[in-house]
Amino acid sequence: MKAVKPKKNLGQHFLTDLDIARRIADTVDACPDIPVLEIGPGMGVLTQYLVTKDRPVKAVEIDAESVAYLHEAFPKLRDNIIGEDFLRMDLSRVFDGQSFVLTGNYPYDISSQIFFKMLDYKELIPCCTGMIQREVAQRIAGVPGNKAYGILSVLIQAWYDVEYLFTVDENVFNPPPKVKSAVIRMTRNGVTDLGCDEQLFKRLVKTVFNQRRKMLRVSIKQMFAAEKPGADFFALDVMPKRPEQLTVAQFVELTNIVEEALGRLNK
Repeated sequence: MKAVKPKKNLGQHFLTDLDIARRIADTVDACPDIPVLEIGPGMGVLTQYLVTKDRPVKAVEIDAESVAYLHEAFPKLRDNIIGEDFLRMDLSRVFDGQSFVLTGNYPYDISSQIFFKMLDYKELIPCCTGMIQREVAQRIAGVPGNKAYGILSVLIQAWYDVEYLFTVDENVFNPPPKVKSAVIRMTRNGVTDLGCDEQLFKRLVKTVFNQRRKMLRVSIKQMFAAEKPGADFFALDVMPKRPEQLTVAQFVELTNIVEEALGRLNK
């Protein structure tokens, strides 16, 4: 079979180290007995280990050349290779509404979008594993007070426990990326209700981290229209803090405070 040429416009960096591929495939074992959906299988270096596990496996691949290669390399998987754009898919239909593990060697340029989509389907995805750019992995696993702590950290950790598993060097890819990679695992925590308005929570987190160097009493003003809350609102103990100092629980509490203030202004 003719090898697939990595395409720069698709952010393709094909993993060549089989031991690392096997280790990534084994990360799904933390969530046994449910199907697996692999994103961006390329030439199937990870797929070859996933299909040995006793569970259904499907793979979604946007590159037509890779799809043709996978059809030939994995004939038994042919009907389960989805030639679509993952970001446009209705994930509730992939396994007929059944929960599944999400995994892959994720394209660097859309990894954040992939995880935001995962959050939209969090009730279907109890576990997400795979390899991404190390910087993004550090952000997802970031803790309060850490420079890497930000939007991805808070929104994902609200619903998932995050494990940074191991770092991967550049020289095990074709072509080698300019940055190191990392393998992570995200497993749904016990939270079923944040305890606040989820949409307002997301809006608040994004708003204040977009001005992460400013104190909350400055950045949070964007949450309100022309009329702002009174001085007592901006005198709250949390207001001199910067967003990276707040835990997920504190963001939930702050969301409720903001919602209450919005409610008073809209009366």
